[in-house]
Amino acid sequence: MNNYSELENLIEYKFKDISHLDTAFTHKSYTNEIMVGKRESYERYEFLGDAILEYVVSDYLFTEYPDMSEGDLTKLRASLVCEFTLSKISRDLRLGSYGYFSKGEKNTGGQNRDSILCDMFESLIGAMYIDGGIKAVQGFIRKYLLTDIEHKKLYYDSKTKLQEVSQKEDKTLKYNLLSEDGPEHDKTFYVNVSLGDEIIAEGKGHSKKTAEQTAAFNALKNLGVI
Repeated sequence: MNNYSELENLIEYKFKDISHLDTAFTHKSYTNEIMVGKRESYERYEFLGDAILEYVVSDYLFTEYPDMSEGDLTKLRASLVCEFTLSKISRDLRLGSYGYFSKGEKNTGGQNRDSILCDMFESLIGAMYIDGGIKAVQGFIRKYLLTDIEHKKLYYDSKTKLQEVSQKEDKTLKYNLLSEDGPEHDKTFYVNVSLGDEIIAEGKGHSKKTAEQTAAFNALKNLGVI
């Protein structure tokens, strides 16, 4: 069993039943590998956490942005709960280091994969809700996700903003697929983005769209726009 005291200090919540954290960080590859007794993976916790995350974020945005239209609220929520944002928070919390993975999954970098880190963030929320109810979850989400919202929104809008830069400079903007690897159900795509004749950034993601989004965000940072 992991020692979760550092994590509990970071999230400012102490679990009554610490076994919820073991479940929240157990990847299905581990349950398939050990095949001894019953060890639940995080998938059900993730399912619950995903729904709670959407509710808490929606409630917060509805209250804090009373003049924002439904369409803009939906877009802003999407920017906050996207894989890029959630996996970054997971890295800050070192969630991957607590994960239970099969040897194969660990050897292929599963504990640092964006999609898995995103899942673990949501499963942690599910675990907190089961153990301590909605108030514990709200405090956690507000502290780690619902801060610096405008900067997080930039990631979601990065392709549009980079397009504006290219139009202002009258240069052609192009995304190029460099390669892809991994099995069909868990591919990683690698792209670069060029402005005129110059390659200005690279990005990767579990879809071409996410990879392009990340490349655009990195390009804006490289150009000093953000």
